Amino acid sequence: MKSTHRRNATATGALLAAAALLTVGVQAGTAAAQPDGSANAAAKGQQVRNPGALPAQLTPSQRAELIAKAQSTTAATAKELGLGTQEKLLVHDVVKDQDGTTHTRYERTYEGLPVLGGDLVVSRTAAEKTQSVSKASNAQLQGVSTSAPADAPAAASAKALDAAKAVGSKADKADVAPRKIVWMANGVPTLAYETVIGGLQDDGTPNQLHVITDAKTGAKLHQWQGIETGVGNTHYSGQVTLGTSQSGSTFTMNDAARGGHKTYNLNRGTSGTGSLFSQSTDTWGNGANSNAATAGADAAYGAGVTWDFYKNVFGRSGIRGDGVAAYSRVHYGNAYVNAFWDDSCFCMTYGDGTANNDPLTSLDVAGHEMSHGVTAATAGLEYSNESGGLNEATSDIMGTSVEFYANNSSARGNYLIGEQININGDGTPLRYMDKPSKDGGSADAWYSGVGNLDVHYSSGPANHWFYLASEGSGAKVVNGVSYNSPTSDGLPVTAIGRDKAQLIWYKALTTKFNSTTDYAGARAGTIAAATELYGAGSAEVKNVTDAWAAVNVGARSGGGNPGTGKVFESTAQVAIPDYPGPAVTSSAAVTGITGNAPTALQVGVKINHTYIGDLQIDLVAPNGTTFRLQSSSSDSTANLNKTYTVNASAVAANGTWKLKVQDKGAADVGTITDFKLTF
Repeated sequence: MKSTHRRNATATGALLAAAALLTVGVQAGTAAAQPDGSANAAAKGQQVRNPGALPAQLTPSQRAELIAKAQSTTAATAKELGLGTQEKLLVHDVVKDQDGTTHTRYERTYEGLPVLGGDLVVSRTAAEKTQSVSKASNAQLQGVSTSAPADAPAAASAKALDAAKAVGSKADKADVAPRKIVWMANGVPTLAYETVIGGLQDDGTPNQLHVITDAKTGAKLHQWQGIETGVGNTHYSGQVTLGTSQSGSTFTMNDAARGGHKTYNLNRGTSGTGSLFSQSTDTWGNGANSNAATAGADAAYGAGVTWDFYKNVFGRSGIRGDGVAAYSRVHYGNAYVNAFWDDSCFCMTYGDGTANNDPLTSLDVAGHEMSHGVTAATAGLEYSNESGGLNEATSDIMGTSVEFYANNSSARGNYLIGEQININGDGTPLRYMDKPSKDGGSADAWYSGVGNLDVHYSSGPANHWFYLASEGSGAKVVNGVSYNSPTSDGLPVTAIGRDKAQLIWYKALTTKFNSTTDYAGARAGTIAAATELYGAGSAEVKNVTDAWAAVNVGARSGGGNPGTGKVFESTAQVAIPDYPGPAVTSSAAVTGITGNAPTALQVGVKINHTYIGDLQIDLVAPNGTTFRLQSSSSDSTANLNKTYTVNASAVAANGTWKLKVQDKGAADVGTITDFKLTF
């Protein structure tokens, strides 16, 4: 779905999609999606410099032992970290590397209250020596009064209901009484209430809006959606095998070999589990939408392949790492055009699409949805702002990786999301990883307001990073699909391959990221993961760094050609007329530079404007060559103060350079206040 422009856009948690049901003929047995079933299959042949940094394959009992051991020493850990006497740690997860290094993820309480945004990860060597500590917030948790006004819970509920109505919920009360917490995600720890509002959103998606309100003032501090929706391409997967169970003469969609994953038929319902698919034969579905088991078989196949992917590639036994499967529900609602993950039920749910003709039970949808569960079990990336974009990107990255892993000749892996559902009516995909902005709403690169976008659009820079890290920049063909990925700084990125990129992302997700990780934190986490796996100064670390720079997050590994450092600036005030007014320019005369401009020309721009998403900004070289710095978008941030990097090495340096700005949306005006070039 293409985004609507500016104030008409609504930040819902769901993107509409249609789907084409895959044809399935199923027999009993275990899905054989990939020949190599050994752990860390994707890591083989990668020349990992430090194999000890690879994830260890833990049995559920081994993981449980690690968690119990860590929980028994939380008091000592809290003391080591310098936490206050009112603070206690609770173990959320433990991940272990092959060299014995453990990464223990903790939640915190303060005087018995949950601390949201206080999570942290402690990495220790096999000899129990602390290597590093990664915190969601570096603020000191002290001096917080836990007393609240008597009417605070009622005020919190009222504020939360107002917020929920804004996203389409029809609920008239909170699911449960507001929970008193300490809110730490935005810096200064604050006594607050967390209220969860249920019901359904306008499009039929369940609502699970978490609203944080200040316990003393009643002001809303934050909100996020607990139902994590995602869409991918539904396609024809041909005949596949499923894990099922038999009792007497009855077969059921119960995959005992994969944690007991069950697939249920909601039969248009919107709650509960409906009925477990069961029948007298072990051939499920006939490829027709009229046969309810067809969509069930599709969902079961996707869940099985996703389970195998995480186990065989990363050594992860199930979504939580505990060997327990989630479950799937199909035929949700009436003509519901989406699919979603709900961590509270630990389940995936699929609608049947427009007119109930196109169930969204495809392979990469399953990979996408189950990966929301992996994120919830590990980093817990909050589903809003930049962390929400990273949450969605993780599911796109892993859903795409699942599709490649399956190696299904009828559904070949690609970097296009929804390429066969024709949601736009013109044959174009729903999302593009090589150039996210081609969908009309996603961001190609990071900018200061990217966190204000819907999480499915703010995922763009991370999706783009994954494509660039995997395949590199420029034109190429992969599995029959043509791509041409640009970079925001105009410099090339050399690929390291998808297997390495997905391994680096997974290691960062499970050992470096936390609930509030933003794009800068994702860059730092993936560079650290790549360094542990491949060594400092390796081609892989250079690739990760350069791919982030290519989406405007941080600098290049080598910095490119930094030029001379000479600065040419114009501080003339240039008024920007409102749409549909003409473009205006600010000029800077460049003299005394020998030869061409550098490969990393720095373009500083300051603009006063109440809605910077209206603005289309270009740099125009003396010879007329134009470099697009920013396209208009739905970014509602006020005022722009940003430095862009442009590869202008093909253009002579001396002459008059112009900053060209045009307002593309009505209702706001602004002024160019500063234009600076650093050669």
